[in-house]
Amino acid sequence: MKLSDVQKRLQAPFPAHVVAWKPQAFTKDRSRALMLAHVDARAVQDRLDAICPDGWMFEIEVIAGAARPTVKGRLTVLGVIREDIGEAPEGDLGTLKAASSDALKRCAVHFGIGRYLYDLPKVWADWNDSRREPVTPPELPEWARPDHERSPGGAHLVQAMEQLRYELPEDLDLQREVYKHLKAALGSIHPSQGTGQAA
Repeated sequence: MKLSDVQKRLQAPFPAHVVAWKPQAFTKDRSRALMLAHVDARAVQDRLDAICPDGWMFEIEVIAGAARPTVKGRLTVLGVIREDIGEAPEGDLGTLKAASSDALKRCAVHFGIGRYLYDLPKVWADWNDSRREPVTPPELPEWARPDHERSPGGAHLVQAMEQLRYELPEDLDLQREVYKHLKAALGSIHPSQGTGQAA
């Protein structure tokens, strides 16, 4: 497998529920905030694990003497290496772990992972300063969503299926029972597909 074989899959938009929003700037009265979309390092790792589980590696080198924790990250994907610097934020979150996560995300952008998020239009949102969150989180435009989320209700369905994955019982017989009910429910939505076929 070569990097060119998986480039499109690496660059594909993340499910909407994986994308989070953080403030970049505020109005003087802090009633509105300029929001930036981002994904965390775990989402990047999940993407790499899903596409090339045995074909990637991440290493860091601590940069001494920086004002806050800083590392140089090196991400290797299918033999191709990309490097970038990661910095920890100021304050309590200023740890080497935070700097490493930042470096991983920056390196991943060189491979196209999450790069589309930089193309999003600037979005201002009403800001609840006491709760340190937007009153209503911004919505991703259609083009910044995976294909299966571009139809009405698609995002909710994907999120529900993702949640179900973690809630499945460990018992195999119970899993079969859940599967049977799901199959029956899908059959009722598409009766022509759910009947008259061999199981």
